[in-house]
Amino acid sequence: MEGPTIVLQTRALSLGYGRKTVLSDMNLSVRAGEFWCFLGQNGAGKTTLLAGLLGLLQPQVGRLAFHPQSGWQERTGFVPQSCAINPSLPMTVGEFARLGLVGIRLTRAEQRQHLAWALDKMGLAGLAATDYWSLSGGQRQRALVARALVRRPALLLLDEPTNHLDLAMEEAFLHTLAGLHTEERNTVLVVTHKLTIAVRYATHIGLVAGGTLTAGRRDEMLSADKLEQLYGRAATAQVRAEVGSLA
Repeated sequence: MEGPTIVLQTRALSLGYGRKTVLSDMNLSVRAGEFWCFLGQNGAGKTTLLAGLLGLLQPQVGRLAFHPQSGWQERTGFVPQSCAINPSLPMTVGEFARLGLVGIRLTRAEQRQHLAWALDKMGLAGLAATDYWSLSGGQRQRALVARALVRRPALLLLDEPTNHLDLAMEEAFLHTLAGLHTEERNTVLVVTHKLTIAVRYATHIGLVAGGTLTAGRRDEMLSADKLEQLYGRAATAQVRAEVGSLA
């Protein structure tokens, strides 16, 4: 590691399944407090990258390392696209969010404190005893984030977190996420296909295209040549116009 502010780092990293390599030669340094968006078209390898960063895939080549003093396993929160729970299973919002505490040793008092904090941050204060299945789609998405926040994570990873939200809910959710990042100064990694999220909120962007990852500061990654790697030459002009209208 090059310094205490680096949360995770990859060097010449290759990821894949069996003998098939999906992403190769990836170099990435993520520092504490940064807000990353990883962009890529369907099938480009975003899910593979996320699985690797979560430790679900072992490197084929190269290395992935976390800061030795970060306690990343206990202080990493993950928000999947959706959560498959049997709807016939009775569950309160509090019980759902507490699932995020699995593997962490806390006293009951600390668990209550963590839960209250997470629900409050996601605008669900006072709903701990509410039936989870009575929540709206937007509230369920917030509960999913609360399940990750209950760990008080220093590193928060989200996989397409706005996929099932309408525009109004998406805007409210992203505003909450950005506010949380500002207040807590945690490190946020969002996997998304929406350029608008990256333009508005990211400090850094990773482009997943051509079987590898190109990463850097947001302004550097929004150049025409970088966007062409992701969207192709024909669509780059339109994408650049969109970026200009949002910047």
